[in-house]
Amino acid sequence: MNQYQLTTLPNGVRILSEHMPGMSSAALGIWVATGSRAETKGENGAAHFIEHMLFKGTQSNTAGELAARMDAIGGQINAFTTKECTCFYGRALKSHLHEALDILCGMFFDSKFDENDVQLERGVILEEMGMYQDDPSDLVAERLNGVIFKGSPLARPILGKKATLDKMTGAWLKNYKNRHYLPSKVIVAIAGSFEETILEEIKERFSVMEPGEEPKFKPAAYVPAMTLKKKATEQNHLILSFPGIPSNSDKRFTMQVITSILGGGMSSRLFQEIREKRGLCYSIYAAGSCYADTGTFVVYTALNKETELKALAAIKEVLVRFTEEGVTQEELDRVREMSKASVLMGLEATTAHMNHMARSVLNGTEILSPEEIIAAYDAITTEDVQQMSREIFDWSQLGFSAVGKVASEEEYRKVLFA
Repeated sequence: MNQYQLTTLPNGVRILSEHMPGMSSAALGIWVATGSRAETKGENGAAHFIEHMLFKGTQSNTAGELAARMDAIGGQINAFTTKECTCFYGRALKSHLHEALDILCGMFFDSKFDENDVQLERGVILEEMGMYQDDPSDLVAERLNGVIFKGSPLARPILGKKATLDKMTGAWLKNYKNRHYLPSKVIVAIAGSFEETILEEIKERFSVMEPGEEPKFKPAAYVPAMTLKKKATEQNHLILSFPGIPSNSDKRFTMQVITSILGGGMSSRLFQEIREKRGLCYSIYAAGSCYADTGTFVVYTALNKETELKALAAIKEVLVRFTEEGVTQEELDRVREMSKASVLMGLEATTAHMNHMARSVLNGTEILSPEEIIAAYDAITTEDVQQMSREIFDWSQLGFSAVGKVASEEEYRKVLFA
């Protein structure tokens, strides 16, 4: 039976809570259903910039004082921005939760957006952008999204671009936040050990938010495309992509099983065939990304230029064989247990419970209990896996991204579309 409780305030703010017996702390998160895909081309990077600015001081505390207050209670505080959401979260002992909530709410409601801080933080973000540009594994993925979602905000980088960041002032960022941080988009989630008084305080603090007009949702669609980037790297970094599923799909557990079978660990088919049997690479894995209306399934590898075409041919061979022959019951059982163990062991932490609740509601799915998650995995059959693999691996929908001492597009196409 679920222990989760959901309360919706009159203004639309949703409050999620879960008591976890035996814990001495709780995780608290403020989630906003807005990220880089809510931005226009000229606004690109705003959501991430705002995330940074909320740590730069409030009307009552400097950035250093905020950090000192959190350290004084032995707590942890952090944030992240994705293409579809922004989250500010913390973890503290039960006795210090009111202080942790006060710190987070001060950041959320009362940040200064001081112009000097904006100038300084812009420099920090530009350095962050440079770091990702220097990492070919990040660059190859960013370039892939740029072509398979071309024409959609999903194609744009979360961090933005220098040209857009340079135009953003403190007043502009604060205005953008006010227009996008709407109560109907806010979820406050708490999991662990806490008193009911903390829930009453959350209700009181977030009931002051005023409703506003939500920005229009911009749909996205996957399109097959290829991008190649020459870069002086020791290895070539490659990604093959196929259309995936949206985040609220009832097939998401089957997708996770397919991901694990093909590239989820050392026993996966791709790892065993491409690395262990043929020695063509060091790193290879499969992964899925889900968004509100679309998704991707990708295979990533990094290897020597001399072996990349052989490896691509072998990867295609593994995927085609998997689609045609399906999975054995023994393999499905093994991967199913691995997936269940990963989920259930992850949910032993308060932060994981808080994330699970909030993400489920943001994605428009039911908050499943551990028992319901196990049942969802147990219901998957070998036929389900094969049917879904045939839906995913349509080679006419292949996307491809390469970074490094790349070959010509014609050479890649000869292998991938032979």
